[in-house]
Amino acid sequence: MTLDKFDLALLELLQKDCHIPLRELADAIHLSTASVQRRIQKLRENGYIIGNIAVLDPDKLNQVITILVEIRVNKTHATDLDDLKKSFSGPEIQQCYYVTGEADFMLVLLVPSMSRFQKICDELFHNNSNVEWFKTTVVLDRVKVTLEVPEIDKKL
Repeated sequence: MTLDKFDLALLELLQKDCHIPLRELADAIHLSTASVQRRIQKLRENGYIIGNIAVLDPDKLNQVITILVEIRVNKTHATDLDDLKKSFSGPEIQQCYYVTGEADFMLVLLVPSMSRFQKICDELFHNNSNVEWFKTTVVLDRVKVTLEVPEIDKKL
């Protein structure tokens, strides 16, 4: 699928608010609602749109501690990495990145308490023979949190 300026404009609008009514989207990019609906369906079918989510306030839900974890592993063979990646998929783990540099993985966790984080450390890091070391950073303030892809139309 080749994206045109209308698809790019739709993606830009939808990533900011996926509940904009079709009529408003159509007016914003100067197409019919039927055309906008077909385009959105194609964007989903071709994997440009992979989900629609509600962004929740963790403070109001007692998930008040955000923790960044760097992890260095002993073995980086494909099967060992696949096992680690699977283990890093628990509900408290918001994001997991396989990275270059001193660490092999970076995790972003959201937990209700340090005691819950201690249990996660035991489960995932202390009791895992492939974890060489891990380093944690406790977030004092979530200054900016987004999943938006910046400047979509300029990238393609």
